[in-house]
Amino acid sequence: MTLLLSPDDAGIARAADLLRQGELVAFPTETVYGLGGDARSDRAVAGIFAAKGRPSFNPLIVHLPDLAAAEAIAQIGPQARDLAAAFWPGPLTLVLPLRADAGISPLVSAGLPTVAIRVPTHPLAQRLLRAFGGPVAAPSANPSGRVSPTRAEHVLDGLSGRIAAVLDGGPCAVGLESTIILADPDPILLRPGGLPVEALEAALGASLAIGGAADRPNAPGQLASHYAPEAGVRLNATHAQGDEVLVGFGPVKGALTLSETGDLVEAAARLFQTLRDADRLAGPGGRIAFAPIPETGLGRAINDRLRRAAAPRD
Repeated sequence: MTLLLSPDDAGIARAADLLRQGELVAFPTETVYGLGGDARSDRAVAGIFAAKGRPSFNPLIVHLPDLAAAEAIAQIGPQARDLAAAFWPGPLTLVLPLRADAGISPLVSAGLPTVAIRVPTHPLAQRLLRAFGGPVAAPSANPSGRVSPTRAEHVLDGLSGRIAAVLDGGPCAVGLESTIILADPDPILLRPGGLPVEALEAALGASLAIGGAADRPNAPGQLASHYAPEAGVRLNATHAQGDEVLVGFGPVKGALTLSETGDLVEAAARLFQTLRDADRLAGPGGRIAFAPIPETGLGRAINDRLRRAAAPRD
């Protein structure tokens, strides 16, 4: 049975104790709920892959409370340090060279010489990380390839009975997974996310190259088919075809909407809940159509998730 823990001192203490025992605990971040396990424990990390049904070649993100903790397990170059100073804590993941003495399970990095690290800003995540006192590997707390969870009930819908506990922190504010950057020597965008690319480019004073491959991921969130509901998905729709559930945005009206006013921040926060709601409305064998989203700011990350949700599935 999966416990639902309250966001108080007792709940945090219980969650930290479960992590020390090698158990899995889902917890809120500002982006989505993460499925946490002790990143130093082969057993715990293997449990994350098993609970999610996640392929073992897909690396995980390690969550830490601050830059000092990150420096203990990774080498941080000059551009990575500048980005950390500007955007940590926050929805930014940096892919960094792994220190030989880091003590991280090799399963976390999928055998790569790098490790993906994030410092979340969510106060409950911060309190849990500090109470636990070690690195926590935490992909999104959902079955692999399915819609990411932004509420505790979403976690339970997909993983109840497979994990020890969920620390309930209410809905996630950002609603999109973190932006992932390989910063040094030349900055490369591996996954758009909750931190707009424009903000990163302004901080770096340079444009970001695009990297990553679905067949050889060097960071999470690069698989071609991902974030998928049960229903089929069609993009850039201005009206519904047949029995499709149309999800609107701005001037395009639908049965549901990401944002009536065309606000990308609101759309990002509502994306995964709306995907779940549309999936229920569509029903078995149904289809969902999404209105066009601009490729600027958070729209780039929203479109990335929608394209992966619409991709052909194995």
